[in-house]
Amino acid sequence: MTEIVKTSTQSEETTHFGYKTVATDEKQKMVGEVFSSVAAKYDIMNDFMSMGVHRLWKRHFILTSGVEAGDQVLDLAGGTGDIAKLLAPKVTQSGHIIVGDINQEMLDVGKQRMIDSGLFGLVSTQQMNAEELPFEEDTFDLITMAFGLRNVTDQQKALNDMHRVLKPGGKLMVLEFTQVNLKFLAKIYDFYSFKILPEIGQIVAKDRDSYQYLAESIRKHPNQQTLKTMLEKAGFELCKVENLSGGIVAIHTGYKT
Repeated sequence: MTEIVKTSTQSEETTHFGYKTVATDEKQKMVGEVFSSVAAKYDIMNDFMSMGVHRLWKRHFILTSGVEAGDQVLDLAGGTGDIAKLLAPKVTQSGHIIVGDINQEMLDVGKQRMIDSGLFGLVSTQQMNAEELPFEEDTFDLITMAFGLRNVTDQQKALNDMHRVLKPGGKLMVLEFTQVNLKFLAKIYDFYSFKILPEIGQIVAKDRDSYQYLAESIRKHPNQQTLKTMLEKAGFELCKVENLSGGIVAIHTGYKT
């Protein structure tokens, strides 16, 4: 799980930012700077990084969501709106999707995409911190979070608050990079993540450091079983994990009863 440590020689808590140890209250700002830097090229970089496979992961994510017409959905770390675009036809005009993200630059890209697609209204955007969601209890039928949880400073606190704002019977789905469970693939993936990915970031987005951080953040993220345990600690039931592409990513699901 996210490691937050209070040192014995100083009062401030520390956590990780990639492989660096930083003050807890600084991580949010540093993550914000990363995504402000990559916002304009974020979706193009996703295609380059995954060779387009991220689109298949996301489509499967939505196909297994069980979302229905009329549902109230919160898409956290939804930034550029790619998950919301997939959800919209299933929710229909009788429902509503809120794209929540802590980074305004990412939301600006997503809002324009919704306007261009004729979806703005059915989909709205709102800046928010996943650790302190600005909603009443029992508000949403479904909460989705794709490739965002690893950037949250206090992941357990965020999961606790997601549980709070879900309706009884509501579902949480987290799509995230995780621990590869095939040895031969793990070696290839490590080489790609630390040798190739930052160079692609430099060439395409003119930002090597941000993509170095993203590679490191994946390795620091809780593995499948640890994250499942965190969902259960937050109060979710019927929790399960579905590995995709040999565990490069996984879908964690849980329900509020």
